[in-house]
Amino acid sequence: MAGRFSIRAGTPFPLGATFDGDGVNFAVFSRHATRVSLCLFDEAGIESQIVQMPEREGHVWHCYMPGMRPGQQYGYRMHGPYAPEEGHRFNPYKLLIDPYAKRLTGHPKWHNALFGYDVKDKKKDLSFDKRDSAPYMPRSVVVDPAFTWGNTPRPGTPRSDTIVYEAHVKGLTAGRKDIDNPGTFQAMASEPVLEHLTRLGITAVELLPVQAFIDDKFLVDRGLRNYWGYMTYGFFAPDPRYMQDTDIAEFQQMVARFHSAGIEVILDVVYNHTAEGGELGPTLSFKGLDNASYYRLAEDKRYYVNDTGCGNTLNFDNPFTLRLVMDSLRYWVEAMHVDGFRFDLASSLGRKNGEFDRDGPFFQAIRQDPVLNGAKLIAEPWDVGPGGYQLGAYPAPFSEWNDKFRDDARKFWRGDAGMLAAMAARLSGSAQYFDHDGRSPTASVNFITAHDGFTLTDTVSYNEKHNEANGEENRDGHSHNASDNLGVEGPTLDPVVLAARARRRRNLMATMLISQGMPMVLSGDEIGNSQDGNNNAYCQDNEIGWVDWSNPDTDFMTFCEKAIAFRKAHPILHQRRFLHSQARLIDGEPDLFWRRVHGAAMTQADWDNPERRTLVAEMRMASGSPEYVERKGALMIVLNAGPAVEVTLSEPPEGTHWVRRFDTAEPLAWGLFDGTLIDDDSVVVFVQEPLGKESEGERHEP
Repeated sequence: MAGRFSIRAGTPFPLGATFDGDGVNFAVFSRHATRVSLCLFDEAGIESQIVQMPEREGHVWHCYMPGMRPGQQYGYRMHGPYAPEEGHRFNPYKLLIDPYAKRLTGHPKWHNALFGYDVKDKKKDLSFDKRDSAPYMPRSVVVDPAFTWGNTPRPGTPRSDTIVYEAHVKGLTAGRKDIDNPGTFQAMASEPVLEHLTRLGITAVELLPVQAFIDDKFLVDRGLRNYWGYMTYGFFAPDPRYMQDTDIAEFQQMVARFHSAGIEVILDVVYNHTAEGGELGPTLSFKGLDNASYYRLAEDKRYYVNDTGCGNTLNFDNPFTLRLVMDSLRYWVEAMHVDGFRFDLASSLGRKNGEFDRDGPFFQAIRQDPVLNGAKLIAEPWDVGPGGYQLGAYPAPFSEWNDKFRDDARKFWRGDAGMLAAMAARLSGSAQYFDHDGRSPTASVNFITAHDGFTLTDTVSYNEKHNEANGEENRDGHSHNASDNLGVEGPTLDPVVLAARARRRRNLMATMLISQGMPMVLSGDEIGNSQDGNNNAYCQDNEIGWVDWSNPDTDFMTFCEKAIAFRKAHPILHQRRFLHSQARLIDGEPDLFWRRVHGAAMTQADWDNPERRTLVAEMRMASGSPEYVERKGALMIVLNAGPAVEVTLSEPPEGTHWVRRFDTAEPLAWGLFDGTLIDDDSVVVFVQEPLGKESEGERHEP
């Protein structure tokens, strides 16, 4: 009912709709608006009261409404110039989502009224549309984010001990028959999922975007959906599609259950662009609130800088855009208890005056923030703008997705010539990219597969992408996959091919898990999940994109479980310092020594030989490791991408010997392996152990 709530001045801080127990304070930023209308809606979605926000301070419009409670639905209508050529796109006929909304009633429904211009007018975005978009827009909802977290502490897993598992909330759970409410936060934290991840040895789940995102119109027109979620329009609100009863407590309960299992929660977040696209995109929030402030505009202000390839780029030179993102990050840490973030197209966040700057406003703000500087921060270190590829250029404490690791490991095991030196660099932590400014090997997030690209099974089953189901005539997705079908394109019943593929998967997984850095496993890889050769399943919210649990590869699951346990049991494999072949004070031995198969040191000619396929590394705890770090012992790591070869082991210290503990040629044999003959296409690790310890485990002939 109109006039139901009285109005007071309120305060300009905090931004958003804030319930204080007695009422709600509303505050919204707009530098260029001339008037702001706060629109209240009843539970049926009917506009019941319009409030002209009376106060403005520092470009923040605000008011307070006593007696208002959580659950109140609202939105904004902004008044000001509609002058696209000047960068302004105010249109009061368009209901706008509060960029600080903590909950939304649903998703936008595609209709021409969502656009600020008349889509049928030849002038396109220079025209002005007067249709009311409210019937097609979700409403923002006032919430009380308080939650009783109990006494379970955050896991606080050190970066060096972290095993990341990249997963999609729906994709991981939709195919499970033993879970209630599949596809939701509740399902994600169900007992079967927690048991699976705990058994595997995962310490952190990295969730694909869960902040509210849109189903792109061109996908809806094809009968498809935005599956991955990289089209965000609400930086504070969990996406309603993952909620059973629209209560944000469902997300908080999920996090609490993960923490109780010792697993951290990392969110994949999209702050580089929004779902509003370019000049012909819809008006949902930022574009209508203050287009010229929130977005980076081209010299002709009608158009947008598009360093993201998604139509627009957020403007981090504007303090209120930066404040929005920082407030969002703090909210997810403080109110929702997440443990870290993976930043999509992070180079866009670091641009200052259009150029990437590792000391730009965003990086400075996040490093000094007392809430965020302890969170796990992971960058996707590129965008599509000029100078956007910035692998290794990010400041501590950021880690970075290392696509060089993915490509070089795939090429090495595929048998490409001249890959020995590159594989050695990846195995030892990619120091040439990350060893600067006090960074550690954990700056490198090592991965073989991720959501974007082939699954592990498809990497060894397809030479070419097969994205026809996406409706773009197989033009989308990467064509350079460094994959290898091992003789047959796609599914086969040939036992020889299947055995070769199984070993290649073991080799790739093992390589990642014995390399310095922070490993990331793609969900479903551990059970042999396939996407039928689709390497760009962004729109496949169906059996193509979902993890297939119907016929899991239990042998490979066991291998992954044991391989992760092996990594955890050997600190040499996950160090906090880089290895630079320096002599250690404790014993004079080098922390890293590269050998030929017959034991001699590698020469430059050996490294330059394009036909060499066997990499042998003798590895110890890094020189300079402090006394409280266990510095005894060594590992001999052999990556053999060629024919079978006999290796010569170095002479162990008195009272110790080399024990062959890990061999991908023996996937089900764990314990002891005899001999120094390394099978073709295999990974072997010898462990330097005290005499007598070889009695542990069952002995296996190689």
